[in-house]
Amino acid sequence: MQRLTDLFTTYTGLPHQTLEALPTSGSNRRYFRITAGETSLIGVHGESRDENRAFITLATHFHKQGLNVPQVVAVSDDEICYLQEDLGDNVLFDRIKAGRNTGVFSHGEKELLHKTITQLADIQYLGARDLDFSICYPLPAFNLRSVMWDMNYFKYSFLKTTGMEFLEDRLENDFEKLAATLLNDDTNTFMYRDFQSRNVMLVNDEPYFIDFQGGRKGPVYYDLASFLWQAKANFPAELRDELTDTFITSLRKYQPVEETIFRERLRHFVLFRTLQVLGAYGFRGYFEKKPHFIQSVPFALNNLRELLQEGFEQYPYLCDMLQKMCDLKQFADSRKRELEVRVYSFAYKKGIPEDSSGNGGGYVFDCRAINNPGKFERYNNVTGLDEPVIRFLEEDGEMVTFLETLYPLIDQHVKRYMERNFTNLMISFGCTGGQHRSVYAAQHVAEHISKMFGVKVSLVHREQNLEQEFRKRS
Repeated sequence: MQRLTDLFTTYTGLPHQTLEALPTSGSNRRYFRITAGETSLIGVHGESRDENRAFITLATHFHKQGLNVPQVVAVSDDEICYLQEDLGDNVLFDRIKAGRNTGVFSHGEKELLHKTITQLADIQYLGARDLDFSICYPLPAFNLRSVMWDMNYFKYSFLKTTGMEFLEDRLENDFEKLAATLLNDDTNTFMYRDFQSRNVMLVNDEPYFIDFQGGRKGPVYYDLASFLWQAKANFPAELRDELTDTFITSLRKYQPVEETIFRERLRHFVLFRTLQVLGAYGFRGYFEKKPHFIQSVPFALNNLRELLQEGFEQYPYLCDMLQKMCDLKQFADSRKRELEVRVYSFAYKKGIPEDSSGNGGGYVFDCRAINNPGKFERYNNVTGLDEPVIRFLEEDGEMVTFLETLYPLIDQHVKRYMERNFTNLMISFGCTGGQHRSVYAAQHVAEHISKMFGVKVSLVHREQNLEQEFRKRS
């Protein structure tokens, strides 16, 4: 890249020593780290002058507003190349990798996310202050044309590739209703458009923001939806709620917010953004053959499935079509892997229960060391589910101590299975006849797991021919 190295030498007065190509994702721009001694800058080469001009102008404006963005230090005469501050290689997306992989985010990861989302409202309001939106590329504002572009992007680059039959006229009717909802707000705020953890750099654990050249005037909801429902972010619902609260608190510095109305409007933008990214993944993945985007499709579909559980009565045909699309055979493997815990009581003389999942079992706990109610005739016709046996086992104390010892072990095991996206765990309790001690233990452990973790629990008292299911809590 001779033009970039010439620009570097002109700006620094130093001949470059290294030129390192940096990875790109969806953009056609090319990035290079150029160094000479202690001096390091990022060189950018982009064929679209209008797009380059948008980034350069926005970066300069944001820097003057005190926002954390890279400073542009030199631009070539033809505006094809420019140099910007080197923010390093620490990307928020990578820093939260453990949380993304497990769905369990550490305190440190959450702190970085809250820091980032707090600054979004500043970008949207301070970034728009005295900004000439006419420099934005390719459009100055989020408008009907841009909304329909994105929805048709989804239709032609993703939906039609599935081979699914649908009524285009009815789909367009719901597209128009969704567009009207999205365009209901007329706020003078900057819409980043691609606000996601891949576009957040960390400098001494402070968030800095890049790749905003597609931004324009638009509503605040879009960027929050982009960040919290980023396909591979894997944020659990509870964390999304926390981060939404943090954003609303920051937003209230600039405007009043009625939280219920805000959250309801946000849902429509989440739907729209999910359709938009599926269109992008379809085009970049299926047409441009970029595997990174194909790999993101299952995550976006899981977000869509979650969103459709509550549905949108305003867009009946769209929701029906999307549900059918998610249920297509080619997307069956994209469903979230969710844990089911199966808990059994059994009699040892009839053998240990078989593992129907084929995963090799799990825990088998022997309850025969505990004082046995079965020794007494008065307990012959009752089980560990009945009050007389429950009172016997709890007053004796051995069963209570036994379970209190097991709960921490079981809790840790369930937690790790959830973190690692395993789908089956089997826990069995055996005693002599499978009637008293094992039944009591299995019942209490199943109830404990359901209460603690909210996962699906299937309980089987094998010798009693009794089954109970604790449904997954949403």
